[in-house]
Amino acid sequence: MRNLLSFSAVFLLLGGSEAFATNPFSNFRTRARVKQSNPQLRDVGETVVDPLATDADIQQEPPITFTSSPTTEESTALNPSEQTLRSKILATDSEFQKSLPDTRSYRVISLPQNSLTVLLASDPQTDVEAASMHVRAGHFDDPPHRAGLAHFHEHMLFLGTEKYPREEEYEEFLGRNGGMSNAYTDMEDTNYYFNVAPLDHDDDDDDEGGSSEEEKDDNMNAEEKNGKSKKVRHGTSAALAGALDRFSQFFISPLFDESMLERELRAVNSEYLNGRTADNWRNYQMLKQGASKEHPFSKFGCGNYNTLTNGGDPSLKNENDGNSGEEESANGSTAVEFGGGSSPREDLIKFWTDKYHAGNLRLCVVGRASLDDLQKTVEQAFGGVRPPPPGFVANGIMDRIHAGKLQLPSPGESHPKDEHGEFVFQTEHSTYGPSVAFGPDQLGLIREVVPLVESRSVKIFSAVPPTDDPVLRESRPFQVLSHLVGHESPGSLHHLLMEEGWINSLSSGIGISCSDFCLTSISISLTPKGMRQRDQVLAKTWQWLALIKDSVMNDPHGLIEEYHKELKTITDISFKFREMGDPTDFSSRAAEKLFDYEPHKVLVGSSEAGEYDAEVARAFLQRLTPQNSLVVVTGPDVEDSQDDLDSSARDGEWQIEERYGGKYRQVRMSDSLLEKWNHPTDIDSRFSLPGLNEFIPEDVSLRCDDPDSVATFDPDIDYRKEPPKLIVDTPKLRMWHKMDRTFRVPKTSIRLQLNSPEVYRSPRAITLNRLFQKVLTDDLNSYVYDATVAGCNYRVSCVPSAYRFSVSGYSEKLPHLLDVVTARIASLIQEMKEGDEAHPALAEIFKKAKDNLLRQTKNYIYDSPYETGSYNMRMLMETPVWHISDYIAEMEGEYAEHDPLTMKECAEVAEKCLFGRSKAVSLCIGNIDEKQAKEVAELIESHFLKSRPLADDENPRFRSLRLPTKEEAIQIYDESVASREVPIIYEALAHSESEENNAVEVVMQTASSFELGFEGLAIQELIGHMAYNSAFNQLRTKEQLGYIVSAFTKKITGGGNAFCVLVQSSNTLPPGVEESCLSWIEQFRKELENMSEERIAMEAQAVRANILEKDIKLAEEISSVWGEILATVPHTDHYKNPVFDRLERFADVLTLDDNKIDNESSIRSAADLKKRVLDFYDKYFLPSSPERRIVSSRVYNRKAKDKFDENVGKPGFISCYDDARKLKQHLSSFPTAPYW
Repeated sequence: MRNLLSFSAVFLLLGGSEAFATNPFSNFRTRARVKQSNPQLRDVGETVVDPLATDADIQQEPPITFTSSPTTEESTALNPSEQTLRSKILATDSEFQKSLPDTRSYRVISLPQNSLTVLLASDPQTDVEAASMHVRAGHFDDPPHRAGLAHFHEHMLFLGTEKYPREEEYEEFLGRNGGMSNAYTDMEDTNYYFNVAPLDHDDDDDDEGGSSEEEKDDNMNAEEKNGKSKKVRHGTSAALAGALDRFSQFFISPLFDESMLERELRAVNSEYLNGRTADNWRNYQMLKQGASKEHPFSKFGCGNYNTLTNGGDPSLKNENDGNSGEEESANGSTAVEFGGGSSPREDLIKFWTDKYHAGNLRLCVVGRASLDDLQKTVEQAFGGVRPPPPGFVANGIMDRIHAGKLQLPSPGESHPKDEHGEFVFQTEHSTYGPSVAFGPDQLGLIREVVPLVESRSVKIFSAVPPTDDPVLRESRPFQVLSHLVGHESPGSLHHLLMEEGWINSLSSGIGISCSDFCLTSISISLTPKGMRQRDQVLAKTWQWLALIKDSVMNDPHGLIEEYHKELKTITDISFKFREMGDPTDFSSRAAEKLFDYEPHKVLVGSSEAGEYDAEVARAFLQRLTPQNSLVVVTGPDVEDSQDDLDSSARDGEWQIEERYGGKYRQVRMSDSLLEKWNHPTDIDSRFSLPGLNEFIPEDVSLRCDDPDSVATFDPDIDYRKEPPKLIVDTPKLRMWHKMDRTFRVPKTSIRLQLNSPEVYRSPRAITLNRLFQKVLTDDLNSYVYDATVAGCNYRVSCVPSAYRFSVSGYSEKLPHLLDVVTARIASLIQEMKEGDEAHPALAEIFKKAKDNLLRQTKNYIYDSPYETGSYNMRMLMETPVWHISDYIAEMEGEYAEHDPLTMKECAEVAEKCLFGRSKAVSLCIGNIDEKQAKEVAELIESHFLKSRPLADDENPRFRSLRLPTKEEAIQIYDESVASREVPIIYEALAHSESEENNAVEVVMQTASSFELGFEGLAIQELIGHMAYNSAFNQLRTKEQLGYIVSAFTKKITGGGNAFCVLVQSSNTLPPGVEESCLSWIEQFRKELENMSEERIAMEAQAVRANILEKDIKLAEEISSVWGEILATVPHTDHYKNPVFDRLERFADVLTLDDNKIDNESSIRSAADLKKRVLDFYDKYFLPSSPERRIVSSRVYNRKAKDKFDENVGKPGFISCYDDARKLKQHLSSFPTAPYW
């Protein structure tokens, strides 16, 4: 189901299996809409939500000149229905290297018309069909006078094509077929992707609700003009075929409509402004600014209004309004003045012409249909893509190898050296040479940065060759390096620095990865003590690197080679049992891999490693020197620090980075410091390289294949439908078990929740429990780090009602891991109770945990405005809840000084919650039989459940409060609120002086889940599904209120429900945003009225398809069934049995059949459905409804403080949490009974 996505959709982490972190700043996302399970339908576990609850040079063809859209003559001439060319098969299914669980069929083809490379994946069982096009062009390709053009170009492709000119067409089609779309722009890449449910309704003739007659005619003309009656779907679902047809036009005939440029320029500008108050964006741009200006890495990739219009000012948008300032463009649309700048349209067309041809594109399609049918569909849809210009070679490893520009190493052949005997990496500085992004002038520096939010860190960036260089990708020395630098076992750098109380965390990996260079990154999060001792932190880090280098250079015992073999074994096992991924994610990643791997190796990719090569490892490690590195020190302390530290940049002048405003200074490393770090004379005696990993699994057999298994595997049975079995049912513990026969991987997951009313008894109690969670996590690192490396993971978390435990991974080693974790909890509590003097190292960990929790809590005030607004609404609608200020008061201030939090008290509170009276639920699922599951139950009982169980009435429960109707608001306040459409408004002021955004969230409560029942909740979900595109198109695309826009349903803790409209805007103050939201709410009612019954039925079918999506990984099934189990926890014994078929019952409501027998709903026809939708909307959302319960949450930026101050103290305005507390005293709560 659709969900309110993560609006931080600024960065997309594109990971491989190298065990290296990837660049967290590289991608500019648009249309932040991710297909995820809606919490209302999937994640039904009851949890109080508060912010702390969970924790190339390129040969180009001549530009094409056109007025309305790129030429499509090639497409017409090569219509697949009129020619006999056949695609060339590059890889057949039998040639692919697959994992054992992978049941898909694959084929890689090259289209006959244009040589476009396509990966086809046929999966007859999938409930999600998807496709992705990867373009080997990104913001490195921006012209000098249009910074951000690639990113802007990505935006514009969504806004109409010659075949489908209406800008909403693509998104609306996907929406009514249960799908979504997204895209990101990276440094050298752009990726577009979508998914749909495999539906077969033919909705091409459907009138679009709320659309103008002209828009409807445009769509019909497009369909008729392009031979709608000649469509041949070849077994491909109508949804996928239709989506591919629309998607393909991005790469055949985009419009780049002049009339839409201004709006989308403002959208990009809004996206840019969102990033100005984020440290990650600031840090990334400072890194780019420090690169050579001759290298494209230095470019400003996001772009803004000024750079995209080559000097335009968005504030001048109204100066030329009216006829005098407007011109008629060649295509009949209205030209705009671009704030004194120039139109980027010609540059958009040139960019598309130069980069968007088949030689620079790779496509992946996943569908239910056969490979032959998918191939026919793709040939028809993408045959019109232009072929590459003669002699074109894409900037991909395989393309460059085939063109003879790169050479693969031959077995036994010596590695190439230059005239100085230095190792030569073919790809290094080869794409953009002779320019070098990070050379001697850019390295050997120490930079100090002042962050926006309180954080302290040291990062070491070292310039190395690209990790996909033909030599490096075979032996992969960076994997072993990352493994050793980030190791957490006793004797490691991490362990020593943690023991000293200097760091919170340490990680290593590839920070920046491009086609001609990489930057490795060692990232160390510092404590305040560590910040003061950062000279020591850096000295120890270079000592640790010297120890690793010495072992690699000499390697007398072959230890480094053993590490390599160990990691290769882990990677081999991981790939062998890798489950099929989400089709959307798979298609996006696979399309990119087609550039860099042979077709039959696309699936295995970087999971395939060669043998250890000592010579390559030495050459790589020789790059990790101070003079080849940039050291970045970040912290609030650096601005005023008078410390005489070697790692200080105090002699440098403070500078302000122009794009995001980051403040920094830098100096060159002194000769004495270089000598000290290059050749440490005294390596700390506590350092020792880690031993070999004892947690690597050897037994990967499957319990369901055991001869004595209760029910051995039957390939004809769908085991997904088999619910978990209750195997332990006592007053203390209820445990469910299910042996996996569906996914057939040697992995198990054990989940446990210990419910206790003591966890959230007071702000002090929950603060102490969160501190214990942090101490435990730090303490366990050295015990279980090897297990996590080998694929076994644990998590202990504290939520407001309970402690939750999760242990998962390869079954053979899991019981031992569980025993280690649970046993250590008890001994840790005892040690903490013995006090600071008895355990000073533990006391240091506790102090660090307290400092970190306080810092994290206080940093909440720097959250984006929309997050602040949402938090305020939760505080208003839920009870009991503790406010953020309550937590801070427990950790600092007058009362905290008088009654400080101690390690002993922390242990005592955690002990009461973990070992006192509680009620437990557990799940054992995966490669584990019933006997083994019962042994886990015995372990749980022996470790935790020694006290009398909780009485039913003691079980912690949380409630949703009913917002007032207008009449009720008048009674609470006075008649003055009656004149406002929204009688109660919660206002807040953004804390950061640099915050330029405002936000509004309009919340309209409906009813409790119990009162709505299956039918009401289904109708509510259907409305939310249809509302998203409408709100996005109106408020974001047309009105350009802001980059972040959404309409969605929300489940409120305690059984309540609401429909929300959310906008974050940099150009409009909250009252104006709110007015637009309210106008849209009424407009959408008209759209629903004008929508045909058939269209609404299609939308319902899409929602139903989403609800019934099958789990495709064991982890997804675990999440589903565990969510159903947790849903029973707050309720009395009458509702204690999970309803594992709840989603099927939910979907039945949206099944339209005159003959259906459904006790949950009387909806039988499309007419019934439309009437229920309109009735529901009128009851809860129309201004005239007496049952409308609406509140608006506004957040102002600091420049609008006077506007905020105007309303303080007025009736119906909530300006602080004390005002909210007062209102909450008047509110009743919703029933907490479940709806099933």
